[in-house]
Amino acid sequence: MAAGNTAPPPSAGLGRIVAASLIGTTIEWYDYFLYGSAAALVFGRVFFPETDPLTGTLLSFLTYAIGFAARPIGAVVFGHYGDRLGRKKLLVISLLMMGLSTALIGCVPGYGTIGVAAPLLLTTLRLIQGFALGGEWGGAVLLVSEHGDAKRRGFWASWPQGGAPAGNLVAVGVLSLMTTVLSDDAFDSWGWRVPFLLSAVLVMVGLWIRLSVDESPLFKQALAQAERRKAEQRAERLPFVAVMRNHWRDVLVAMGARMAENISYYVITAFVLTYCVEHLKIDKQTSLNAVLIGSAVQFCLIPLFGALSDRVGRKPVYLVGAVGVGVWSWAFFALLDTRSFPALVLAVTVGLVFHSAMYAPQAAFFSELFATRMRYTGASIGAQLSSVAAGAPAPLIATALLGSYGNSTPISLYVALAALITVIAVVASRETRGRDLAAIEPDGAAARPAADQQTATSA
Repeated sequence: MAAGNTAPPPSAGLGRIVAASLIGTTIEWYDYFLYGSAAALVFGRVFFPETDPLTGTLLSFLTYAIGFAARPIGAVVFGHYGDRLGRKKLLVISLLMMGLSTALIGCVPGYGTIGVAAPLLLTTLRLIQGFALGGEWGGAVLLVSEHGDAKRRGFWASWPQGGAPAGNLVAVGVLSLMTTVLSDDAFDSWGWRVPFLLSAVLVMVGLWIRLSVDESPLFKQALAQAERRKAEQRAERLPFVAVMRNHWRDVLVAMGARMAENISYYVITAFVLTYCVEHLKIDKQTSLNAVLIGSAVQFCLIPLFGALSDRVGRKPVYLVGAVGVGVWSWAFFALLDTRSFPALVLAVTVGLVFHSAMYAPQAAFFSELFATRMRYTGASIGAQLSSVAAGAPAPLIATALLGSYGNSTPISLYVALAALITVIAVVASRETRGRDLAAIEPDGAAARPAADQQTATSA
């Protein structure tokens, strides 16, 4: 008998699974990125009005960064129950938590009304956002990865990744609309709250869609095997313990791979608003429009890079993105400094093109590192631990460097160093394209790629 890819074939409802994951992640990222954009544009004046503008923005980004601290905790908790109970149930919970906390941010009174309680409430709700997002990413990409086959996994699994630029596109678009139709005073007073309150409506749409999908077939198989082991009184380790014991190298690879991807994204899409508005004195609308255009281009590119990773491998595509973003970081700020709108669009768009080359294959790449009964935990921990060191402080560090040195050179160096770390991590990893997810062993080993297996058995 020829041994082929033991993963189940793509189900008839794969398109629905992909759509549900994309819409869910779009809503979650809308909520999360909305906070970052608002922190750059308005939170300093609303919640920290007794400081100068740059310090107020710095403090706003500090509350923004605090949310990242909760993401690894969310990864562990959601990963544990997601590996024990299933991906779908935990994705519904994460969506509810994220949507409700975001809507409540829109209700928090400013510093002028309740004093220091305002930033404290803001920070608490940001922590809840971070906790929810820590469990969202892993579950969403695994639900798609485990439904599809190995041959096109990079393409299909990249669609939930499209939720990041789509969410940012919607968040920045709504903020851009509010700044267009309202005066600065009206926007600072109440206009910024409207996009946050809108989350309550979006989460109902996302919840309806997510409840319609089925659980991952690979997880069902793994759960049945676990039940048999339990009946035989063979103890099963907790997912977190199993990951740290058997997949610690893969966790380190995921963390390193995320450094350039995370840091570059938050510099290109969040800090860029501070740099343009506060440092270059470019109006908010122009800055937001540049990010809007770049995000739209990125949304279209992600599935293309995902498909490319199916043809040439995860590593080559990822490395092009890491090297590219490290080199582009120097041109990025030079273009911004021209204060020309076409140059702003070019700077943001090319930066997001290179980011897409990393972000698109990331879902399949990380999914292919871990065994099924610890995949949610492993992929989530690897992704979210790095976010604490990378994405969380990125706008904060960039703002502090700008305040200390008064120019962009140290910020470009910061992004380039992150790119170097990512290049080292990806080069040190093994190629995962074509892996049979059902055959990955708890020690991190896996069966050979499906194409290699077929060649070997036919010989």
